[in-house]
Amino acid sequence: MTVSTLKTMIEQKPFVTAPGIFDLISAKLADRTTADALYMTGYGTVASYLGLPDAGLATYSQMLDRVQAIAQAVHKPLIADGDTGYGGLLNVHHAVRGYEQAGAAAIQLEDQQNPKKCGHTPNRHVVPVKDMINKLTVANDARSSADFLIIARTDARTSLGLDEAIRRGEAYARAGADIIFIESPETEDEMRRIGSALDVPRVSNQLHGGRTPILSPDRLQEIGYRMAIYPTAGLLATAHALRSVYASLAGRQPVQAPLYDFDEFSSLIGFKEVWDFEKKYAALEAD
Repeated sequence: MTVSTLKTMIEQKPFVTAPGIFDLISAKLADRTTADALYMTGYGTVASYLGLPDAGLATYSQMLDRVQAIAQAVHKPLIADGDTGYGGLLNVHHAVRGYEQAGAAAIQLEDQQNPKKCGHTPNRHVVPVKDMINKLTVANDARSSADFLIIARTDARTSLGLDEAIRRGEAYARAGADIIFIESPETEDEMRRIGSALDVPRVSNQLHGGRTPILSPDRLQEIGYRMAIYPTAGLLATAHALRSVYASLAGRQPVQAPLYDFDEFSSLIGFKEVWDFEKKYAALEAD
């Protein structure tokens, strides 16, 4: 995978689908599908890695560790949540450089005040537009290649209304963002307004359980979106399956849920390469 792949997709494909991944297993599974790209969800990554809510508690170094590990394990372009940039302008510069060097194809930056929160939870507040424009200016200067994309997210819809959110999206596009992400519109009509208001690619956050209607990819494309991310679909499906299995075991009941084939899973996580290695160098170990 090269980071230019995502830029080419956005420019040439009618619609890009990016399932949410949150650990190495979900990343490997999603990477084997026909999806276009992968989205490293902050909500899911913080939950799976730290067991904490997505409320500004994860550090830059912790998230960079996940970006690097996942990027090295997959072939599809990786879009990585960069929260607010982890601090001031120098931190934003450092974060963009770090994510790009780690192998991500894009970083998502948002205009929330610190500490930030998941975009579908209450009590979120945004910084002044100028502050976010300054971040995007620094982010543009920090990346070594224009093929590494910058996704600018605004959380203004919930607290300041849709008109302000669209105004911010327009300002962030002028500041150099490659893709605009207006978080948590609450109706399809609002989504249609977003899709027709901006001249740069728009991404829809199709967060299952959140504020935004879940629409088909065809419908999203029809109303003006170029990409959709699905941060919680895999995470919530995994949690549901685990809860069922563990409840059965705790209740001394047989596990009824369908299980992934053990041999296939062993192959998924790389045991075949281990066995091939051992076979190739068996003679050395015998000496």
